[in-house]
Amino acid sequence: MADSRVDTISRLAQWRIDSLGPCNIKKSDPFKVGIWNWHLSVDKSRYLYIRLFPEPSKISKEQPPIARFIIRVSSVGPNRRPAISPINERVLRTSEDFVWAVDSTFHGRFIVDVEFLDLKICPVNGGEPNSIWPMEGMMQSVSSQSTLQCLSRMLDEAIHADVTINTIDGTLRAHKAILSASSPVFKSMFHHNLKEKESSIIYIEDMSLDACMTMLRYLYGTIKEEDFWKHRVSLLGAANKYDIADLKDACEESLLEDINSVNVLERLQEAWLYKLHKLKKGCLAYLFDFGKVYDIGDEINNFFRQADRELLVEMFQEVLTVWKPV
Repeated sequence: MADSRVDTISRLAQWRIDSLGPCNIKKSDPFKVGIWNWHLSVDKSRYLYIRLFPEPSKISKEQPPIARFIIRVSSVGPNRRPAISPINERVLRTSEDFVWAVDSTFHGRFIVDVEFLDLKICPVNGGEPNSIWPMEGMMQSVSSQSTLQCLSRMLDEAIHADVTINTIDGTLRAHKAILSASSPVFKSMFHHNLKEKESSIIYIEDMSLDACMTMLRYLYGTIKEEDFWKHRVSLLGAANKYDIADLKDACEESLLEDINSVNVLERLQEAWLYKLHKLKKGCLAYLFDFGKVYDIGDEINNFFRQADRELLVEMFQEVLTVWKPV
């Protein structure tokens, strides 16, 4: 059935239900978020009971999820007033592990949103649960571990370093060969008769020392995942400025993974500024296809007053594309 399908984007799952009569039960089709397939179900009697649970499988049995999430239920239309659950965090194994009773009457078409704030793997044999998202994707190069250790020492100990980088709040030492191999902009600085070639000094005055060191660790293949996530917005600006295409792509993918109502407008502005098509498309879909624009009324008004006119035209075109009379 059409209203069994759940649409997903980033960490948001949305189930549009066309109708639900009294004493009626519906179960969604499976949808994937993280490494698990999930189901939603609704059961209407005196209350509207909503359940979220993983699809029974080998992975959900051996690696049950610890989910941190919010559920919103709202009627279809511009004047919807959602019922919003508290933030829940629990191990989910069966359909009885989470049941939310909504003391409200929803009739006709309505929407169930699940926003996953975090997903962790519950260790069956004890130990600390690990979040799946910061661990996704290896930021290190495919070079051998011994080579990476050598490169790390070259950077940390400034072994035969031949260029100085001045940041907002400190100075770093690096190697022209590594920078040139990673960035055509750096290569041009050292190849042509520019001041950087003569002085062996680069001024990067729009990055902090920590953010610049994180960029260097990426170029040297020794970046840590937590540092990447902490500085990814600064890294995006640097990747765009110095034409480091793979770092720019990694930043875009990372920012696309955690779009939410708090950061979607900031993400959209970054996507426009740095010409990130996938991120821009994801933000517009989050706002309009998934209807989250209704949740950020004050913020969107301020955004409209300050945003680039061409971006506003694209947003208006997106509204025309998805708008359908109720």
